Amino acid sequence: MSRRAWIVALGLVVTATASLSAQRGAGAAPQTPSSAREAAPIDLTGTWVSVVTEDWRWRMMTPAKGDYMGVPLTPQGRKAADSWDLARDNAEGNQCRPFGVGNIMRVPGRVKIAWEDANTLRMDFDAGTQTRLLRFGSSPQGAASWQGRSTATWEFTSGGRGAPAGASRTGDLKVTTTGMRAGYLRKNGVPYSDKMVFTEYFDRHSELGDEWFTVMAIAEDPTNLSEPFVVTTSFKREPDSSKWKPTPCETSAPTR
Repeated sequence: MSRRAWIVALGLVVTATASLSAQRGAGAAPQTPSSAREAAPIDLTGTWVSVVTEDWRWRMMTPAKGDYMGVPLTPQGRKAADSWDLARDNAEGNQCRPFGVGNIMRVPGRVKIAWEDANTLRMDFDAGTQTRLLRFGSSPQGAASWQGRSTATWEFTSGGRGAPAGASRTGDLKVTTTGMRAGYLRKNGVPYSDKMVFTEYFDRHSELGDEWFTVMAIAEDPTNLSEPFVVTTSFKREPDSSKWKPTPCETSAPTR
């Protein structure tokens, strides 16, 4: 066989081999998720209701003024709590102070969670008609607000963000919030400042045939707290939104 014939034959073999490899690889190459929604190790979407199994006296009613048991307040924090005045808050248009990011998950009620876009989880609360936006992959900007600016990340225990699309993933959601307006950790004026760093961990789980998520919240405030204040709150998934009932920010008078 001539040299030219060998070159032509070799070219045909290489071309055929490359074509076959491409056909075999098509659809099999791992595709990493392009968004936080695709990478999610847990599904938090749906309508959830808070289940109050702890701290009843501080959550289901307005505690008496000065009742800040369990909260590690600084002297400045205690002074602010002792000077709380519900009528003054209402007159100054600060009715939503107990419905800010530091307490909204603790207020009894329902929350709807949905994807605002591929990298933003939206949380709507019927209590106080509040909305939180949890943003993945970017640092939120904007003026201080009751719900602050929340940055979200998935924390994987298996799978990970780099695993192929469709791969099994487990983990939880971490949310860090800053840039909030000063508000209350409890309805009776237990304060947090606009310098607070608020960190939350959301974990979804199943119990006795029901779907739940539990959030552990850690409040760190150099102004009003002498150490981190940690609480956990649980929500049960509801089949639909038929019990959804938005209400304005409103705090009842303290229980005597």
